[in-house]
Amino acid sequence: MTFKAVIFDLDGTLLDSLQDLADTLNNVLSSHNLPGHSTEEYKMLVGYGMNELVLRAVPETIRANASLLEQLQKEMKEEYDRNWQRNTHPYPGIAAMLDRIGRSSLKTAVLSNKPDHFTRLCVEALLGEWTFDVVMGQKEGIPHKPDPTGALLVAETLSCKPGEVLYVGDSSVDMKTATSAGMYPLGVLWGFRSREELLEHGAKALAAEPADITDVLGMT
Repeated sequence: MTFKAVIFDLDGTLLDSLQDLADTLNNVLSSHNLPGHSTEEYKMLVGYGMNELVLRAVPETIRANASLLEQLQKEMKEEYDRNWQRNTHPYPGIAAMLDRIGRSSLKTAVLSNKPDHFTRLCVEALLGEWTFDVVMGQKEGIPHKPDPTGALLVAETLSCKPGEVLYVGDSSVDMKTATSAGMYPLGVLWGFRSREELLEHGAKALAAEPADITDVLGMT
C-alpha cells in the first residue's frame, strides 16, 4: 500500500504526557476537596480532550453542577499552562522515526483532541526539530475525534485522498477516527490503551515500537 501522508495523534503516540496531565488535574481536584486518580487510572480517562477529561474525572454528583464543572475545566487549563512541560517528553524511538520520515517525500501532520493552543506549544517545544505540514488541536467549530471532520480537513490541506493517509494513534478514539475518515488505522502499543482495544476498534496494523511505523510505510 502506498501512502502519501501520515497523521499522528499526539498524547500517547508521539509524546508521553500522562504524568503532567494527571498531576495537573489532581492538583485542581484536590483544591476543591475532590478525589484524584492514579496515573494508571488516567490512561482510561484521557483521549477525548481536556474538557471531557475533567468531566470523566469528577464524581457523578459534580457532573450535574454546570457552573462548578466549568470552573474546574477553566482551572485545569490554567494549571496545565504552568505544568505541561514538567515531565512530558517524546517516547523512545520517536526521534529516529521522525528523522526517517523527514528524509522522505511524505507529508506529515499532528491531529490532537488537546486544545489547539497546547497542541502547538507541545509540538513546537518538544518536537520542534521536525517540520509538520499541519498541526491541529481541538478548535471551536471542529468536532473532536472520533468525528472524522478534523482528519478529513487535514487530508484536504495536505492535498491527499483519505485512502492515501496512514493514521497513527494509541486509542480507540484514533482507530475510530481513521476508520470513519477512510484512512489506514495503525495502532501503537506504547501509549495509553491496550492491544485489544486497538484491534477491537479497527486497527489494521500494530506498532510495538516507533520503527514499526516506517516498516508499514515501506521504508526498508
